[in-house]
Amino acid sequence: MGDLHDALEDGGYTGHALERFLVRVLFCLFSEDTGIFDRNAFTHYIEHRTAEDGSDLGVHLARLFEVLNTPKEKRQKNLDDLLAELPYVNGELFAEHLGFAEFNRDMRNSLIACTRFDWAQISPAIFGSLFQAIMEPKQRRQIGGHYTSERDILKVIRSLFLDDLHVEFKRAKQKSKMELRRFHKKLGQLRFLDPACGCGNFLVVTYRELRLLEIEVLKALNPNGQRVLDIQHVACVDVDAMYGIEIHEWPARIAEAAMWLINHQMNLRLSATFGQYYVRLPLTKSPTIVHGNALRLDWKKILPPQQCNFVLGNPPFVGKKARNTDQKHDMRLIFGDVKGVHTLDYVACWYVKAANYIDGSDIRVGFVSTNSITQGEQPGILWRKLGESNIKIAFAHRTFAWESEARGKAHVHVVIIGFSQRVVPNGKQLFDDNAITGEATAFVARNINPYLIDSANVVLQSRSRPLCAVSEIQFGNMPNDDGNLVLTDEEKQRLCRDEPKSRRFVRPLLTAKEYLHGIQRWCLWLPDATPAEIRSLPEIRRRVEAVRNYRKASSRATTRDLATVPSRFGEVRQPESEFVLIPRHSSENRNYIPISFYPPKYIVGDSCLFIQNASFFEFGVLTSAMHMAWVKTVCGRLESRFRYSGKLVYNNYPWPEEPTEKQRAAVETAAQKVLDARAEYPDSTLDDLYDPLVTPVKLVRAHTALDRAVDRCYRKQPFSTDRQRVEFLFALYEKLMSPLIEPSRPGRKTRKPK
Repeated sequence: MGDLHDALEDGGYTGHALERFLVRVLFCLFSEDTGIFDRNAFTHYIEHRTAEDGSDLGVHLARLFEVLNTPKEKRQKNLDDLLAELPYVNGELFAEHLGFAEFNRDMRNSLIACTRFDWAQISPAIFGSLFQAIMEPKQRRQIGGHYTSERDILKVIRSLFLDDLHVEFKRAKQKSKMELRRFHKKLGQLRFLDPACGCGNFLVVTYRELRLLEIEVLKALNPNGQRVLDIQHVACVDVDAMYGIEIHEWPARIAEAAMWLINHQMNLRLSATFGQYYVRLPLTKSPTIVHGNALRLDWKKILPPQQCNFVLGNPPFVGKKARNTDQKHDMRLIFGDVKGVHTLDYVACWYVKAANYIDGSDIRVGFVSTNSITQGEQPGILWRKLGESNIKIAFAHRTFAWESEARGKAHVHVVIIGFSQRVVPNGKQLFDDNAITGEATAFVARNINPYLIDSANVVLQSRSRPLCAVSEIQFGNMPNDDGNLVLTDEEKQRLCRDEPKSRRFVRPLLTAKEYLHGIQRWCLWLPDATPAEIRSLPEIRRRVEAVRNYRKASSRATTRDLATVPSRFGEVRQPESEFVLIPRHSSENRNYIPISFYPPKYIVGDSCLFIQNASFFEFGVLTSAMHMAWVKTVCGRLESRFRYSGKLVYNNYPWPEEPTEKQRAAVETAAQKVLDARAEYPDSTLDDLYDPLVTPVKLVRAHTALDRAVDRCYRKQPFSTDRQRVEFLFALYEKLMSPLIEPSRPGRKTRKPK
């Protein structure tokens, strides 16, 4: 279908007409393979009634579509036999006149190629793939129009309602036929809303699973192969139970067609079960798919909450940097003057909109979302807002790689979060997904907090100082120089050769990428340089002048002010004694963020953080599995890489409360052995050493020993998983915070921590 789209577009057939045409073709291909049409009726008409060069294809297709939109009793009497046998479809699928462009041989061949595929057992996944196949990558990123696989859709609907329905069915089956009939009636009354439905995959899979369950109910009501007199009056689950909202017309129309096709598939399944042919034509009931902006529409007018049971879907994946003007306006509309809203992902709007929609009801919601709403700064903003609506997380799948079968796959990591206002009677479920198999392992949690941890509902806020009594962390120095104060190794050598007196102003520079990959960088460090010295060194003077010109031309007033001191870095925060260096960004594939000690002659770049006068104990804790479990849970991400934050990650980290001298000494000894193990591989970069595939055994053992030593500082019982570590750390965080924040009382302000 993607190839057909490309052939048509290359031939000049574009826009709305092309989109409608593809939906119709999809319906026809499916229909001739599943019994809606006579077998191969569409294919035979194209092959035997149109010219091989495709010149008359448009005329014939227009005629075919007109016939499908006309009741048989109103059709002309002298129709072509192949057309006369086609059924009346209705549903407005074939109503619009498309105004076909000129077709050619390539277009006809591409269409015939589509007929060679057997569409009878087509997966609902194809509809999402079709939608994504025709979208340009840039447009896809802008609207967050990514297709969710059937595997991941099932994760949502099983936890949201399907598993519960199967349990309820089993109980009803054991009780009586009266209970089964009551349960069957309930199935027919359920209503579902996908407020970002795209091409309808969530609704399609939901409908399919409901129909499959209904067939099992009907079999239980009619045991021993007992024949049902009229299955048309027995089946009660229909497509009008499905509601969707979609901002773009093309996927909205795909969603409608997809629902009709899956409806026919299920009718065939029902027919095979009870030995009666069952087809719902003409199409009298339809899903309600509204074309519009879900964030500006009133969901209650589309499906009143008292009629709705479940809200589900995959709202757009759009980060803060990718949002357009309309999307920014949407966020202001939803969040108002909430502080920090610009840091949230676009998907957060659907959470707030859904929370307002379900207020005061038993409706449950399940969304696939970017995992960033559970990391970094976002939980503290979004979940505080949701807390105003008394929202509770009922189930969650923690971070896993999002799967797609479509062309131009998106590479993102996601979470699944189910929430409602009501208390979950049977406990809350947390799922960890196996990265290789995709299978999920579930466990019951007492509570699921915004970081998807079994812990109290605490959210971290940026802190200017550490929660515990440890050394403070700082950003490195920001050059703001357009590269003029920074030197490559080659530039440094050339400068020192041509202007030997400049050597004392050249210092080694530590930046995250170069630090991790063993690349030497240098900078001009001129705080102690006199005006006469700078003027006497032409290359340094040229570079300083370039910095001034760059800053003067800036649109930012703060940068323009810095033009008055062009020989200095834009922001200066340089340690005066030994320090520990932490890269702000590090690969998520590493088991540990590599950190190191350095003397103060090294200049720290702004892509790194540093801790001046850090102890070996602090170094050991920071490079342990305990700290990394905290990092993986609360830090923000750049794509999927760790984004280490001093104010959020380090300053909120709950350090061991009262480690004994023996415990501290054990950590310090183990930390030194980690450094010793690294030193045995002087030709390997930190990127080499911390690549899990090739990490030296000696370094692995050193880190394992350090992990045990740090764990013992927290408790005697060993931790067997990172989940246990994080749950312990959140409990400790809550304990450390409780003396600092008094419970709020009416008329009394809450005291903030110092």
